Amino acid sequence: MNASLKTAMVALATAGALAGAGLTQTAAPAAADTRYNLPSETQRHTMGDGTVVSFQRVRERATVNPSMGGTPLHRNAWVSGKLVVNLSKEASRIEIYPGYIVGCQVNLGGVTGEGGGGIDETGALDGAEIGTSVTLGPGQARAFYLVDAERADDFGQEKHDSRITYKKKKRATLSYTNSQLGLRGCAGYAQARSFASVQVETKHAMQTMSFYGRPFSLG
Repeated sequence: MNASLKTAMVALATAGALAGAGLTQTAAPAAADTRYNLPSETQRHTMGDGTVVSFQRVRERATVNPSMGGTPLHRNAWVSGKLVVNLSKEASRIEIYPGYIVGCQVNLGGVTGEGGGGIDETGALDGAEIGTSVTLGPGQARAFYLVDAERADDFGQEKHDSRITYKKKKRATLSYTNSQLGLRGCAGYAQARSFASVQVETKHAMQTMSFYGRPFSLG
């Protein structure tokens, strides 16, 4: 099963009222976008029952530009990439929680680790939220998910899910294209870093692992 996520943002500007009043509106010079092509990575982890989990992050890229707010406190990035999970044997269930960590005046290169650190029993990263925009001050960082899938729970109520699930598979792939990251309130340097929490359930074991990408600057 392949999953593909696509998001887009459309910005509208109006100047008719100014023209009608005899006023003119001058567009500010556009700041150049900064583009990153991040290196592909392969990471491996062996579960307790001997199942080998190979995680690949490929074609990850980001385009960073100032937002239409026009101040250093506003930055936007559009990110794309592909995640591939390969197992040495078939699993009854594979779940992928893709997301990004955004930090204001924080070195995200210190975020490392494979295994269960910071992961709760559902496979979710502790403190992560569903959404694409965060407000941060100096020294703060926040993780959030790219997936916002709506479905009904056991009581018929709407539920938002941050994972994609694959059943009875040895391989799972997930692609996302032009997902938006928005940062507000950070006057200093800022970074972002991709992560994926992967939960694998086999006949004899269940384990959640977290894999991290290469940090990149948001300006």
